[in-house]
Amino acid sequence: MFQISYQTSAMFKIALIIALFLVAVTWAADESQATITKYENEIKNDGSYNWEYGTSNGIQAKESGVGSAYAAGSVAYTAPDGQNIQLEYTADENGYQPKGAHLPTPPPTPDYILKALAYIEAHPFTRIQLRT
Repeated sequence: MFQISYQTSAMFKIALIIALFLVAVTWAADESQATITKYENEIKNDGSYNWEYGTSNGIQAKESGVGSAYAAGSVAYTAPDGQNIQLEYTADENGYQPKGAHLPTPPPTPDYILKALAYIEAHPFTRIQLRT
C-alpha cells in the first residue's frame, strides 16, 4: 500500500510540474506573434493626417497632425513589469511634450534657489565702465 501511494504521489508531482510549465509557456506568449486588429491611415489633401492601430496584445496608438508642423496622439500598452502605460503627447513649435503617470517628475525647487533667483531678479547685473 505504501508503494502505491508513493508512485501516485510521484506521478502527481510530475503532472503538476508539467502543468505549471505549460501554464508558464502559455502565459509568456511570444510578443512577435501579436496580430494587428485595427489599422487606419488617412492623409488629406491639405496636409493633415490621422492614423490609428491596435494589436492583439493590447497595444493601442493613434496620432493626428498637420504635416511636420503639429502632431498630437496617444499610446497605450502594458509594460513587461505589468504596469499599464498611457502616454499622450503633442509636438509643435514648442517641441515634444509627453504626458503620462509613468513619466518621472522633477523634484520641487528648493527654497534657497527660489530666494537666490528672486535676489538676482531684484538686483540685475550692471556692467562697470572702465576708463581707458
